[in-house]
Amino acid sequence: MQPDPIVFAPLLICASLLFCWSCYTRLGLVALGGTEDRFSNPGQRLKAMFSLALLQRRVLSRPFGLNHLLIFWSFLVLALANGEFLLAGIFPPARFSLLPAAWYGPLLTVFDLVSLAALVAVCVAACRRAINPPYREARSLEAFGILALIGVLMIAYFGLHGAEIAAGTEPAAAAMPVSSVAGRLLGGHLGASQLRFVGACFWWLHAAALLFFLNYLPFSKHLHILAALPNCYLKELDGIPVPPREEFVEGGRLGAGRIDDFTWKDLFDSFSCTECGRCQQQCPATTTGKPLNPRLVMHSIKENLLVSGPLIKAGGSRSIPLVGEGGQSVAADAIWSCTSCAACLAACPVCIEQLPKLTKLRRHQVQMHADFPQELLLLFENLEQRSNPWGIAPAERTKWSGSLQVPTFEAGRTEYLLYVGCSGSFDPRSKQVTLALAQILNAAGVSWGILGKEEKCCGDSLRRLGNEYLFDQFARDNVAAFHERGVTKVITQCPHCFTTLKNDYRQYGLDIEVIPHAEFIEGLMREGRLQLQEVDAGSVVFHDSCYLGRHNGVYQAPRAVLELATGSAPLEMRRNKEQSFCCGAGGGRMWLEEHLGERINLNRVEEALDSHPDTICVTCPYCMTMIEDGVKELASGMVEVRDVAEVVARGLVVTS
Repeated sequence: MQPDPIVFAPLLICASLLFCWSCYTRLGLVALGGTEDRFSNPGQRLKAMFSLALLQRRVLSRPFGLNHLLIFWSFLVLALANGEFLLAGIFPPARFSLLPAAWYGPLLTVFDLVSLAALVAVCVAACRRAINPPYREARSLEAFGILALIGVLMIAYFGLHGAEIAAGTEPAAAAMPVSSVAGRLLGGHLGASQLRFVGACFWWLHAAALLFFLNYLPFSKHLHILAALPNCYLKELDGIPVPPREEFVEGGRLGAGRIDDFTWKDLFDSFSCTECGRCQQQCPATTTGKPLNPRLVMHSIKENLLVSGPLIKAGGSRSIPLVGEGGQSVAADAIWSCTSCAACLAACPVCIEQLPKLTKLRRHQVQMHADFPQELLLLFENLEQRSNPWGIAPAERTKWSGSLQVPTFEAGRTEYLLYVGCSGSFDPRSKQVTLALAQILNAAGVSWGILGKEEKCCGDSLRRLGNEYLFDQFARDNVAAFHERGVTKVITQCPHCFTTLKNDYRQYGLDIEVIPHAEFIEGLMREGRLQLQEVDAGSVVFHDSCYLGRHNGVYQAPRAVLELATGSAPLEMRRNKEQSFCCGAGGGRMWLEEHLGERINLNRVEEALDSHPDTICVTCPYCMTMIEDGVKELASGMVEVRDVAEVVARGLVVTS
């Protein structure tokens, strides 16, 4: 039942050459991107690729993940069988039957059972897309076509081997349980000549489906079959990628305004996208009806690359703008809807980095076109002139202390710098948290101090909003001040300050110990340095800060603090820890009104209220503002919103 090699060989050669050329022309566009080092620490990268790509860790964490795992591993296992199929089409004797019987039989059994598993998994996937798709576009003709093509490959496999078994030309029929069933069905109705004809038909059906899939793959979203594994290898090893520093040169382009302003990894991400929809399911902007959809952002970047890439590669200056209207550009409302919560990065099974691309798009709009929401104009002016979002005089940075004697940080004498931050210094509600934290530090006998009016904003909102030029000035000034004062250990109460000092400032040469207040308080409690009485906060539910949790992996400490302080573990919201839902204030959205869709903070507060808490606990001043506003609207202020430091401070035993 083998075809004539003289007929098949030219087809296979032409199909293979066309596949290689298609991959080269498409993936070759990645070289248009800027440089980026993603090859260091190969051991860690291989470990990440094994966990995320081969073991499908993130895929298995979601519904229907096991089904995708079956298809994925079936593809890998059957690649061996399909390789033999193609090779035998040119050299008929090159069959697995040349192997020893002890290997040949088990190998056929594996191929047979895996083919059945793949067929079942494809049917389940098709039913899911028809009945309950992850998103509306998942019912596309392409999606069903690919599933049908895989199904055809499996059916052709069983038909071919069933015909061979029925004709008596497969000596290891006993090793192929599923194909043997097909053989009995065929053998009961067809004669020898008919079996040869049917076998040849199934052979060519299998070959046609395989070669068509091979050459359709580079032009479809299923190019991720080739790109996903290396993309997991190339992932950012330190968690959420830190936005790169901008190079301010005369006449240079800032941010990403056209496709070659991205790095090669940014462009490779666009080819790696499986369009599974997990990112949009987790995105707070998409969930609440905003124009932003991280899946479509990646799709637009890919489409832009496919159109603009060849023009740029040919030496032309014309290209489609990255920000604008149409399927090859990202809408301006979309880029300003991002809260930088990084839920999309945490959800992506192939480690695509959507957030840094949106930051680069914002940078271009802000720095090259001064095109940003007008509400931000006052913010930028206040930060530039008075180093805080409200434009309050720097001399008032210590007014939060009231009658409390607050020490000033002294180089060589003070161990910890308490970096209060703008919210902790000026926001009336957050000042109460600062005061509670100061009381805890004093009660534990910690050597700490503040910079007072010399403290400047860390610049977090500036960087997330795309005003990299002003952020660069803040970063340089703050790093110089820390070095000059000999600061080596910093306590922060704001996760945005924490991640900026800890992660972003490393790009400026600052390598110090930065500790979020929840972790520091937990350490004090476990060391027995605080005398506490059990706090009655009623039923407590905890809300994860995106910048403390997903951005920095701090999940355990605030929960431990609450359990130690109240005597019981806090309640968990349905979306918690790595899958927590944003409050809506990150990415500079703290300073912008929500004019589109449902308010993100209301969505989150509704979820918190489902557990009927007496207290909602947070670890972030932005979260405090957003959750309190939501509670006032949805619960008439009947539920308390507290920072973990306030809960602990309430239980402090005052000693004379």
